[in-house]
Amino acid sequence: MSTSGTTAYRQILSELKKGIYKPVYYLMGEEPFFIDSISDYIRDNALPEEARDFNQLVVYGNETTMGEVIQRAKAYPMGSNRQVIIVKESQNIFKGNEVGSATPQEILISYLQKPQMSTVLVFCHKNGTLDKRRKVVSEIEKTGVLFESKKIRDDAIDAFVADLLREKGMSMSPKGIAMISEAVGNDLCRLSGELDKLATAMPAGKSEITPEFIEKLVGISKDYNIFEFRDALINKDVLKANRIAAYYENNPKTYPIQLVTASIFPYFANLMLAFYAADKSDRGIAKQLGLKSTWGVRDYIKGMKNFTATETMNIISTIREYDAKSKGVDATANTGKGLLRELVFKILH
Repeated sequence: MSTSGTTAYRQILSELKKGIYKPVYYLMGEEPFFIDSISDYIRDNALPEEARDFNQLVVYGNETTMGEVIQRAKAYPMGSNRQVIIVKESQNIFKGNEVGSATPQEILISYLQKPQMSTVLVFCHKNGTLDKRRKVVSEIEKTGVLFESKKIRDDAIDAFVADLLREKGMSMSPKGIAMISEAVGNDLCRLSGELDKLATAMPAGKSEITPEFIEKLVGISKDYNIFEFRDALINKDVLKANRIAAYYENNPKTYPIQLVTASIFPYFANLMLAFYAADKSDRGIAKQLGLKSTWGVRDYIKGMKNFTATETMNIISTIREYDAKSKGVDATANTGKGLLRELVFKILH
């Protein structure tokens, strides 16, 4: 079976939670969170704790060979109905030839054609993928699971956070989700860690994580977070926008201008799309922007009142220009402090 994306990730976890294990999992791709989540679940749940000493092995691709891994995979478990072998950094195990001049891929293909069904063999291949034209790929698909872990789109982060919260038995308002998403970005491992921290710190009997609790625990300033800055721009609140911009410029390590431009750009890009929605109702705009709920639509309706389509197009161009300047493109001797406030002026005037 060959799968990719968040839907496939949930399907794999769903099967594992039902106790359905395949003989081989090859987990590869650019997003480490999904690879770690699947392999960690197998490590922690495929065997009872008392059976792990003799029947669970974690090795690294640069410290072993495919021949050694497959030899262990062919063995029977000791006092258990299965054994687990997890190969971290498995991309390194495919280098060079082995005994009898067989390549690592040939050794794995031979095993895949007649796997040991009491073994769960997991390969973790981060920041890259197998060449899908290779025979080994089709053999993995026939015998087990080939999963490609892809980076999640920026516009899907909020939905991902909401799903993680449900898994943890917690909830959060759309504003809270937007705050933590914008503060952490698309680093899913860090996002999950922050949510774990919030869930652990919640008072007993409480399940809703409020924006105030996020501000307190994650360290997001109530007055100066990116969410408030974007809100000031949407409402054309010149005083507030400039106050926050000045704060960011005085704290460049915490709020580099590149982070700020990356945080506000998606709003104006979506605002441009909203202008072209055939149906300008809340549902129509939500559909146009691919939003799962109409909660976020109000910001775009407000934006369409405060900016014209032409102004929005110019703002998009200006944000790109100042992001490039901050990275040294067409920079002058005077480029530096004051760049963000200059950008704010051009957006609001």
